[in-house]
Amino acid sequence: MAPLAPFVPPHEVIGEGPHRVMAIHGWFSDRAAYAALLPHIDRRTFTYVMPDLRGYGTARDVPGEYTTSEAGRDLLALADHLGWQRFSLLGHSMGAAVAQRVLAAAPLRVRRLVGIAPVPASGAPMEGEQWELFASAAEHPENRRTIIDVTTGNRHPDVWLDLMVRHSVEHSVPQALRAWLDSWALEDFHEQISGSKLPVCVVVGGHDPALSAEVMRQTWLRWYPAARLVILPYAGHYPADESPLALIRIVEDFLAQDPE
Repeated sequence: MAPLAPFVPPHEVIGEGPHRVMAIHGWFSDRAAYAALLPHIDRRTFTYVMPDLRGYGTARDVPGEYTTSEAGRDLLALADHLGWQRFSLLGHSMGAAVAQRVLAAAPLRVRRLVGIAPVPASGAPMEGEQWELFASAAEHPENRRTIIDVTTGNRHPDVWLDLMVRHSVEHSVPQALRAWLDSWALEDFHEQISGSKLPVCVVVGGHDPALSAEVMRQTWLRWYPAARLVILPYAGHYPADESPLALIRIVEDFLAQDPE
């Protein structure tokens, strides 16, 4: 029997610049996670591809393991499909764990890495009520709302929170969402990336109590010697929505330092 063809995630390509960037969404969204950034990207310098991971958006009905390692393989298949030999990675939250799986599997293909409110390669273990809140969020949209509200500092209007939850529910599959949690929160593969000399930029929101600057110092900055940390004081866990202009300036200024 012939081996199954690699899965190429559905995706959107924006820009025509020579620096190629793969932007990976997080747990509660599909590729629309970056929608607020799109009007402001430098399309002459960069080409962005934004895929939908299995269980999300236009890949809602695609079955799979729903793990970061599987997603890493899928994204390398996407890079091959696009003819991208080398590219940079941009990942939000869970998407940053996926980005690190790509790096672990193909380190010579990655130019630079940006993690936005990023999950460390050691996972994000939780206990007790916190775990129950996250584990039941797949079936209970009100828990998604609570998580989004808490991780942005309880600062944003109800209309925005409702919009975020509605989009999450409409563009994800509960079974996949629940499986993804076990992978990004519980799997520890930091030994596969520790010591990488890749240029890395870690961006966190000052109002994110979960993936805070201190968490980054204990994880990302320890494992990536060339990592830098940037704190966005007016953002929480969703800087692309909360501070899009500040975020895209940080991202593209960092990526542009590699002139290849």
